[in-house]
Amino acid sequence: MYWLGIDLGGTNIATGVVDENYNIIGRGKVKTNRIGRTPDDIADDMAKAVYMAIEDAGIDKSEIVAMGIGSPGSIVPETGTVAVANNLGFKNLPLCQMLKDRTGFDFYIENDANAAAYGELLAGAGRGKKNFVAITLGTGVGGGIIIDGKIFSGFNHAGGELGHTVIIQNGEQCACGRQGCWEAYASATALIRQTKFAMHKDPTSIMWEIAGSIENVNGLTAFDAMRKGDETAKKVVNQYIEYIAVGIVNMINIFQPEVLCIGGGISKEGDTLIKPIESFARLDRYSKNVAMQTEIKTAELGNDAGIIGAAFLCNLYK
Repeated sequence: MYWLGIDLGGTNIATGVVDENYNIIGRGKVKTNRIGRTPDDIADDMAKAVYMAIEDAGIDKSEIVAMGIGSPGSIVPETGTVAVANNLGFKNLPLCQMLKDRTGFDFYIENDANAAAYGELLAGAGRGKKNFVAITLGTGVGGGIIIDGKIFSGFNHAGGELGHTVIIQNGEQCACGRQGCWEAYASATALIRQTKFAMHKDPTSIMWEIAGSIENVNGLTAFDAMRKGDETAKKVVNQYIEYIAVGIVNMINIFQPEVLCIGGGISKEGDTLIKPIESFARLDRYSKNVAMQTEIKTAELGNDAGIIGAAFLCNLYK
């Protein structure tokens, strides 16, 4: 028996056939090309990517038990609908029915961050746990919450927007319209902005040499310069990690998960990122005198988390 997951992103549509041990045995991938295209066009490409993965796996589609979709936006799993996904131009879109019309399969659907968190719960950093929080540091700060083995998204399926909790009142403007959101300080986008600001203030910083130009600054520039002994870069990294840690402590204080994992490109820094966050959390969290403490880990599945989680949504909503 096999399961199939779709990770619908703003750039790519990635699909995978997954076996009972959570191994992806066949893959498909097409560009989303969302600009100037209709939801029907995107659904056509999603169906195309489904068949690509089945062909790559070398199986017959009759061997697939269930299919699932991880989609950006506010999702209503019970109706198979994307209530709103601004970056894709979806509104009240019956995406599961659209895919069934194209493939003949019933589909389950969840928010993409929730699906990725579920994937990490099944096969990654949260394996064997029931209470788990996954944070993704990317263009924004995404989050997925698992309580008692089930995805939590609130009564209206709009919960879990962890990046839009405020850590600094009247702080940096966030894309959501609020000021001081965690995302405005702890995302990779925020780190790039912070790095550029520091470089302008210190024209002697090694960060200029590493990046080559201000336009080429990325989320690793400050970390790379710090390793070369650059003091300005060290200040950027330390401040950035503190911003992450403040939000992490908030999540621990609210949910007290068994494990909290951090994913996204920045998480590849490993202990350089995790160890200082652990130290901060040890001193600052409300529960510091409680015997059992949340374990902070790096996410393990990378981009595969969304595919694996989506593939097994049938376990939650069948």
